[in-house]
Amino acid sequence: MKNMELQEKMELVKRNTAEVVTEQEIQTLLSEKKNPVAYCGYEPSGEIHLGHLVTITKLLDLQKAGFKIKILLADWHAWLNKKGGWDFIKHNCKMWKNEFRQAGLEKAEFVLGSGFQQEKDYVKDMLALAQHTTLNRALRSMQEVARDLENASVSQMIYPLMQVTDMKHLKVDVAQSGIEQRKIHMLGREQFQNIGYKTVSFVHTPLVNSLLGPGKKMSSSEQGSLISLRDSEQEISSKLKKAYCPEGVLENNPVLEISKLVVFPRVKEFTIERPEKFGGNAVFENYSELEKAFAEKTLHPADLKPAVARALAKILK
Repeated sequence: MKNMELQEKMELVKRNTAEVVTEQEIQTLLSEKKNPVAYCGYEPSGEIHLGHLVTITKLLDLQKAGFKIKILLADWHAWLNKKGGWDFIKHNCKMWKNEFRQAGLEKAEFVLGSGFQQEKDYVKDMLALAQHTTLNRALRSMQEVARDLENASVSQMIYPLMQVTDMKHLKVDVAQSGIEQRKIHMLGREQFQNIGYKTVSFVHTPLVNSLLGPGKKMSSSEQGSLISLRDSEQEISSKLKKAYCPEGVLENNPVLEISKLVVFPRVKEFTIERPEKFGGNAVFENYSELEKAFAEKTLHPADLKPAVARALAKILK
């Protein structure tokens, strides 16, 4: 898309986000720099699921807005955060790279954490951050990320320092992630000056709730909570049929979240197929229309779920 106006680019950056830190910084960046760098880091620790597809979708938005995309396959981070042994992590890195490309990020640059995180200058910067970060501050930054934080190991305190250091050594302008990374990113904004790097901006996307109900995010560590990118049409349909989706309830509703964050960015219109006695087929051109119909109970979960399942099956195929 040639000569995309700045306003259009910012609309792409902001859509379906939980927070942008800050809009003015990103607007200035897009005005002054050709192909700025946006990155997202992933712990390769299990199935790639719809929660990951939300960030992939946002990275595609950023790419369309003019950003060069870098994907960090954070193998050292996964190991430090107790997400598996090295054979498991290495296998996942290969699988994730292939699946991310198939999900639309074939133009992205993929970087393996272990490929640069042991270099002398990297370690020097990480240790400089350690000098300026209290244990309590490091622990607090990991509250939404670490497993078993009550019994946190020192390795999990190193994790956020590495994440901040990554941004310098990957020459990042904007970091994109789920909102659970926010506390680590705010630590970075406090500390970038201590490793001689500029302030990085952040684009945070919402988390998709577990299919099992409110209180937990979609996660590979909770059986039955997710839809994998490798699930068959039958598996998707079965999982969504059982998913938490009370009639008229908008809050913490994973079926609506999937509709908004995964389906609508990829379709021009969304069709709900239903018998004439229940109102006949309904076509929605945007998520706001669908949400309104659901809130008013003119759209029933029994009709919404199979429609979302069919749309997801086409997207994931």
